[in-house]
Amino acid sequence: MHVPDGFIDAPTSAVTGVVAAAALAVSLRGARREQGGTSHASEAERGGERTAPLAGLVAAFIFAVQMLNFPVAAGTSGHLLGGALAAILVGPYTAVLCVSVVLLMQGVLFADGGLTALGVNITDMAIVTTVVSYAVFRGLLAVLPRKRRSVTVASFVAALVSVPAAAVAFTLIYAIGGTTDVSPGKVATAMIGVHVLIGVGEAAITALTVGAVIAVRPDLVYGARGLRQRLQLRVNGALVDAPAPTAPVAARTSRRTLWVTGLVTSLVLAGFVSFYASANPDGLEKVAHDKGIDKKAKEHAAADSPLADYGVRDISDARLSGGLAGVIGVGVTVVAGSAVFWALRRRRSDDVSPVNTGV
Repeated sequence: MHVPDGFIDAPTSAVTGVVAAAALAVSLRGARREQGGTSHASEAERGGERTAPLAGLVAAFIFAVQMLNFPVAAGTSGHLLGGALAAILVGPYTAVLCVSVVLLMQGVLFADGGLTALGVNITDMAIVTTVVSYAVFRGLLAVLPRKRRSVTVASFVAALVSVPAAAVAFTLIYAIGGTTDVSPGKVATAMIGVHVLIGVGEAAITALTVGAVIAVRPDLVYGARGLRQRLQLRVNGALVDAPAPTAPVAARTSRRTLWVTGLVTSLVLAGFVSFYASANPDGLEKVAHDKGIDKKAKEHAAADSPLADYGVRDISDARLSGGLAGVIGVGVTVVAGSAVFWALRRRRSDDVSPVNTGV
């Protein structure tokens, strides 16, 4: 789904850039609330403080998993977009920032996704996927039983819907500012068809990841805040709610252990598993080639980057080159993402600090 330079004309790219900038500004303010909770709910505040350090890790994990293209059909592959996963784990506003950090790192360092098309990519892959998936997720949680399993089920459906929604958004942007004369109807049919299949992979990755985190630290999952799963006991053949515990249940895994485990997993995925990813073109690349909407594609401005195309220049061994590039990418993304979210957290702390009124 990474749109290269030349697919969309300059005026439309500029407009999407403005949209993306406005959304990022709103997300910066919203993320401060998500990481700090609300003024009237101390538990939510503690939840925000706990999830703040995870935001940079989520960005790094999305970067790593996006390197793992999986085969779909007819010589096409797909990869995680990540909006749904990030929204459920750390909140929708924070999710927009997470995916945007990933897209920026990919565009600048790895020549993946055009620089003039950065607004298009943020609008499509960060904003649309997050808004659609989180709306579906919250809607499902409103009608499903208030259990942890419901969070996993809702995350699966939300992620599944978010991918074809992004394909629809790209088609609309192409209809407005596409640089070729291919019918938007043909583009829509091809894009939506293949991205429904890719959505199944997105849904599986999202549900598995959310399920794994919620199994050990449900308090760190933004989408599960306020969820209470009461222990049930069988009494005379019937299930009844057990009395509420008088003290909080100890977490199975510490935040530090979870963070280290997530980082190591990201490094392994990007540095080793990515070598075995599908080499087939992804959904957009396949459709662009088959339908001819890539006729005016331009060479990436960062094509001479030492890490272009996810390889390290001057390293001839493909496995070593790609693995090292993946490790560098994860490292840079976790540092950049963590810096953004720690700055937001610090800014919020400064805003709520008592003002010195001494004379």
